[in-house]
Amino acid sequence: MPAVIEVDNLRKSYGAFVAVDGITFAVQSGECFGLLGPNGAGKTTTIRMLYGFTPRDSGSLRLFGTPCDGAWRLLKGRIGICQQENNLDPDLTVRENLEVFAAYFNLPAAVVHERVASLLRFTALEGREQAGVRDLSGGLMRRLVLARALINEPQLLILDEPTTGLDPQSRHQLWSRLDELKGRGLTTLLTTHYMDEAQRLCDRLVIMDQGRILVEGAPRDLIRQHVGESVIEVVAACDDLRRLVQERALDYEDLGPRLVIYSGDGESLYRELLAEHCHEGCMLRPATLEDVFLRLTGRELRE
Repeated sequence: MPAVIEVDNLRKSYGAFVAVDGITFAVQSGECFGLLGPNGAGKTTTIRMLYGFTPRDSGSLRLFGTPCDGAWRLLKGRIGICQQENNLDPDLTVRENLEVFAAYFNLPAAVVHERVASLLRFTALEGREQAGVRDLSGGLMRRLVLARALINEPQLLILDEPTTGLDPQSRHQLWSRLDELKGRGLTTLLTTHYMDEAQRLCDRLVIMDQGRILVEGAPRDLIRQHVGESVIEVVAACDDLRRLVQERALDYEDLGPRLVIYSGDGESLYRELLAEHCHEGCMLRPATLEDVFLRLTGRELRE
């Protein structure tokens, strides 16, 4: 079975600015695949090329084993898109937003009626179908955008930062819905700035920066490869501790007063440091995908 998405040496520039610089990856059927990166890394440009909104400069792109050139009309009927910005029609009700969008796919009225009812149940929007979009909370709007993206029963769901701005309850509720879709075998492409979200949802992912892919793999494998099993954070590191990590050639980052030490045997090292070098502000925690992200892309702010 061919991959659902096959990207080979994909490139896109805007004048002298190179947004996507020759990236290659594939997404298999049933996977949740993540595109991660800081602002300006090229994620959104990549996403827009994948659903035909932005033309690519060069490279090949295949969806469902089909070259995209000349086949976009057919392919778009098999894709659902949950865009980053809220582009619901504010003059329509919840139900009307779904029904109007369904008309783009020429679905029979009976099918539309059945799917709208099913999606309202799935996204827990029952009882709000006559509510105006302006009356919905941010979480309810995101659930409606997800429902709309599923109206054509897509084989590929593209999610561009689906939980940005949501409170923790709304995020977890949306995660639960995405877990259900994954259980049904739906292939998902996800971009997000929340590393815990990517670590929880993604089977595999890439981390991009400056238009290029830095790493690719399963979240757990990337954490072990680039950070280790655990992290020791020292809030106010003394000079003796800095000398110790250098003499032992420990893997660490010096962040001014704070020291971050990456270790595969964190517990024994933590006990030693706590007894001899860290009298306050020393913490041992499991390594996370966020540690990998920050090590690879840096800690400076991006515009």
